[in-house]
Parts: sequence; C-alpha cells; structure tokens
Amino acid sequence: MAEIIQQRIEDRIPELEQLERVGLFTKKEVKAMIKKATALEYKLHRRIICKEDFITYIQYEINALELIKKRRTRTGYSFKKDEIEFSIVHRIHNVFKRATGKWKDDVQLWLSHIAFLKKWNTKIKLSKVFSSMLAIHPEKPALWLMAAKWEMEDCGSSESARHLFLRALRFHPDNSKVYQEYFRMELMHAEKLRKQKLQLEQANIDLGEYKFSEEIVSGKLAEVVYRDATQKIPGAQFMLSLLTVARLFDFTQELQQTILQDLQCAHANDPMTWDFLARRELEAGPETGAESVSAQSRAAAAAHREERSCQVYEQAVARLATGVMWTCYVSFCQERFLRKTNNQDLKDKRQERLLSVFQRAHDASLLEEPLYKKWLQVLQSLGRTQAAEEVALAATRSFSRSVETWCASLSVLLELGAAGIGAAFEEALSLLNPKESLPVWRLRVAWSESHQSAEETAALYQKGLLSPVASVSVEVKERFLDWSYRSGGYKQARRAFVSLHESRPFSKEFFSTMIRIEREQEPPRMERLRDCYERALREFGSGDAELWLEYIREELQQPQGRPENCGKLHWRALRSLEGEDVDRFITQYTLLQTGHL
Repeated sequence: MAEIIQQRIEDRIPELEQLERVGLFTKKEVKAMIKKATALEYKLHRRIICKEDFITYIQYEINALELIKKRRTRTGYSFKKDEIEFSIVHRIHNVFKRATGKWKDDVQLWLSHIAFLKKWNTKIKLSKVFSSMLAIHPEKPALWLMAAKWEMEDCGSSESARHLFLRALRFHPDNSKVYQEYFRMELMHAEKLRKQKLQLEQANIDLGEYKFSEEIVSGKLAEVVYRDATQKIPGAQFMLSLLTVARLFDFTQELQQTILQDLQCAHANDPMTWDFLARRELEAGPETGAESVSAQSRAAAAAHREERSCQVYEQAVARLATGVMWTCYVSFCQERFLRKTNNQDLKDKRQERLLSVFQRAHDASLLEEPLYKKWLQVLQSLGRTQAAEEVALAATRSFSRSVETWCASLSVLLELGAAGIGAAFEEALSLLNPKESLPVWRLRVAWSESHQSAEETAALYQKGLLSPVASVSVEVKERFLDWSYRSGGYKQARRAFVSLHESRPFSKEFFSTMIRIEREQEPPRMERLRDCYERALREFGSGDAELWLEYIREELQQPQGRPENCGKLHWRALRSLEGEDVDRFITQYTLLQTGHL
C-alpha cells in the first residue's frame, strides 16, 4: 500500500514544481500540500474505506483548483494550464471513478462527477461517465434526459441525442416525459437545419451534391415521434403537452393542425380538449397593429375574444354535462373576472358572466365543492350579502357531509350575522361524522361565547364534554376551563377543573391552563400548583421532559416552594422518561442548577 501511495505522490511532483516555479505557490505551501495529500491518500487505501474520505479528497482538490484560479487572476499568469489544472482535473476524475465504482447506487455521487466534468468541459470523459451511469441506472428517466440534453445542447450532436432517446424508450416505453423531450429534440434539430440552410442560401454558397432533406427540415421526424407517442400513451393531456411544445416553433403550423385534428377526433368527449379549444379563441383574434389604438378598442377586442371562448364553452357544457366541464368554464370566467381593466363595461360583463355560470352550474347540480367557496368569496367581495347567505345554505344542502363546506358556509353566515345560525350548527353536527366535527365545534363555541348567554354557553360546553369523540372532548375541556375563568373568575374555574380532572382523555394544555390560572392568583397556593403538576405528570410525565423542568422551576422560584423536593423530582423524572427525553432532561436540569437557564 505504501508503494502505491508513494507512486501517487510522485505523480504530483511535476505540477507542484510548476506551481512553485511560476510563482503561484511558495515552497512552504507546496510542502504542506504534499503532507495533506499523503494523509488523504492513506485514507483512500485503508482496508475499510468510507465514502466521506473520497468526498473529502475530492473537495480538497477542488479547493486547490479554486485557489490556483484566484492566484492566476491576482498575478495575471495564464500559462501552463495543461501541466497544472488539467493534471489535477484528471486526478479528481480518477477518484470519482473509484468512488462511483464502489458506491454504484449513489446517484448523487454520479451527478457530482458529471457536474465537475461539465464545469471543466471535458467532453470525452463526460460521455464515458454518462454511458457508465446509464448502464447502472437505466430505470431513471431523468438521467436519460440529462444525457440527451447534454449531447444536443452542449455537444451539438443531434444523432447522439436521438440514439439516447431511442435507448431510453426501450426501458421506458410509456414515459410521457421521455416522449415530450424526444419530440422537442427533433423539432430543435429541424430548426437548427433550417437556420443553417437559410444562412447558406443568403451567403450564396454552392453545396454541390449535398442537399438538406426536406422531410427533416419540415419536422417530419417529429411527426413520426408524435404518432408513435400517441399510440403508446393515450389521453388528451399528453396530446396537449405535445401541442404546447410544437407551438414553440414557428414552422410547425401544419404539425399543430394535425395534432389539433387528432385531438378533436380522438378526445371529443374530454373536458381538457374543450377547455383548450375555448382558451385558444383568446389568441385567435387579429391583433391591432397600431400602438395608438384606443383603450376602448382594446377592451372591445378583448370582450369579443372572450365571447368567442364562451361560445365554445357553451357548446362544451351542452355536449358534456359534467362537473369537470363546468369547473373548466367557471375557472375561465373567474380568471377573466380577476384580470384588471379600467373599462367599466368590460368589468361588468365579466362579473355578470361569472355569476351566471356559477348559478347555472349550481342549478344543474354540477358545481363541484371547492367552487362554492370561490362563489361565496366573489359574492362577499361584491357586497351581495343576501345572495351569499343563500349560496352558503345551498352549499350545505349539496354537500351536507362535507366538513369543509359546512365550515366555509357557517363562517360566511357568522360574518353576515344571519338569522337561524344556531339551527344551522345543530343541523351540521347532526349530519356530519362525529369524528370530523371538531372544526364545527370550534366555530359553534366561539359564536356561543360572543352571542349567547352564560347559561346557554355552559349548557353547550356540557354537551361537548359528553362527546364520544376524544378530540372534541379534549378541546372542549380546554376551552371550558379558559371560558370559566374569563366569565366567572377563579372560583368558577376551580370548580370546572375539579369536576373534570378525573375525566379522561386529557391534553397537556388543559393542565397548563389551570397552572397558569393558579399562578395568576395573589398569592399562588403551592399545594394546588403541586396537585396540577402531579396530575399532569401522571398523564404525560413519561414523554415530556419540559413538564418536569417546569415543576422543578416552580419549587425553586415560588415563595412557598420547597427546593429540597427538587432532588426527588429529578430522581422520579429519570425513572419516568425514556430515550432521548432523558438526555434532554439531564442537560436542561444541569443548566438550571448552574443558573444558565
């Protein structure tokens, strides 16, 4: 092993001599580098090697390259790069190869290797690394796309990129992303050839027998990819993604028309198709070329385009009476409604259209649940309180088992101060699954505290305390205790606590609330504070180190506390706590004892 390491150190001597000779490093720095490199080499040749040693070695060499770059900038010396930098780059490449050979499954290591080689533009080495990585990880489409993109964009090799895409499709014949990028690559290749042809024609250069293939230049290869892709991957969404790619190139009008016709034939009953066709009308209208066109004319043109889009949507909802289709229509109308405009007529027209579509979808019982909330928001923003109240009630009738709908509707009714809100709460709790009813309980309790008498609120709390659902019962206990203190003072809070402190389940917040109340009394009664802490520890002492520390701090800081009890509490805490909580408690307790906490 020592002979191998010595050989590797000797291989560094030419570059180190050059560094010293050209004045980039001093003799002392060169000796330090040899010493550090020797230590790193020994780590790489141990019997049991670890990845971190390789990463440390690579990082050290990369830092050396960065330092050399800075020294060159400072001194203005730019020669001998082959003998210095590229020697180091080659060594780093070899270390990366050893690491990826040992830990083949570490994709991040492969990507780091690739990123380093890209930075130094070592194309031959990089091509081999891509080949090795893809041989080991052919199941990852992203790696194939990365390699093909590098071949196409960095190396300018359309043939190599095409070869990689074809290999990728053997492993991933149904991957939409691979097909999309392959389709894009063929179009980019065609665009590149078109530009070359145009430049040669403008320069009047005779190409002799060489001719550009019209099929390739016109994008026929991309059309072949499209045909194969749509056979393997059905669906309007995928076809639309290819159409979106094709629209990025100005020579693909014929291909776009082909895709559009296929889309309308094969997916005429897909809402995405109609949504695309409708939105396409926004771009279809002729744009006015003059910059001095009036705002009124622009608004009229926008209104005309939107009207054409809505006509397509009307055809769609007549043919496809589904919730998804109405959702597309509503979303379009809302997007246009939210667009800013200074033209009041256009604004009013968009508003009227949106509210009409909402109402028609609701009347057809096809308005989906999330859209009711958006409808309520629109009505509230417009100040239509009566309509908002009607929609809120209608939403609860349409989705009577949905907690989200009930909460949104009840929030609106509370904000509007609607009559019969109490009956609405009763209806909600009777229809909803009790296990999901906690958000409604929160709203109801908050409303009762602010709008009902103390007796009615107390009766509501008693009803909540009897809930068979643990989450409801626990939170109602916390709120009841806090409300009792706010509305009736300490004595009422104490009575509430005594009546509930044996009624499981509990939360830590329940005991913390009572501890806070006891502390606020003048003076605090220590025996009652101890009782609260003991009851809390009985429930949560096995997993809450902070609770033990609070108890100990209470004994130390309260005038009636007993510091001599801290030792017993410390011993009990160590017996009760488990795992990491023990270490956390010991650390915090030590800081507390030394006055640092």
